[in-house]
Amino acid sequence: MSDAKKILLIDDDVDLVEANTLLLESKGYTVVSAHDGDSGIQKAKEEIPDLILLDVMMTHDTEGFDVSRRLKDVPELKDTVVILLTGIKRALNLPFAFEPDSGWLPVKAVLEKPIPPEKLLKAVTEALA
Repeated sequence: MSDAKKILLIDDDVDLVEANTLLLESKGYTVVSAHDGDSGIQKAKEEIPDLILLDVMMTHDTEGFDVSRRLKDVPELKDTVVILLTGIKRALNLPFAFEPDSGWLPVKAVLEKPIPPEKLLKAVTEALA
């Protein structure tokens, strides 16, 4: 049985999932993925990951926000660390960034896409520390 930390990547961008999977696996993480919120929550229940990397804009523009709140309602997932990956600020030309909030946005961090590999790895390492 491997003691590698397991990361669930929930993102509808297949190329991004593949690139980040290769990056994270090269650092010894086990990576599983899903491409929308509902299948992501289902996969999280099956896999019980150590960390979830969650896209915001998938089936609809705010799906990741909804998923982050729904995960907190699943007893076995309520303490799972979530990092939000998003391009919503740029895509919708928002004049503000999103900040983690225990009620509205229960995540550890919010990373704005495009995310340089070093920045993603640093956030993952810190979140799993």
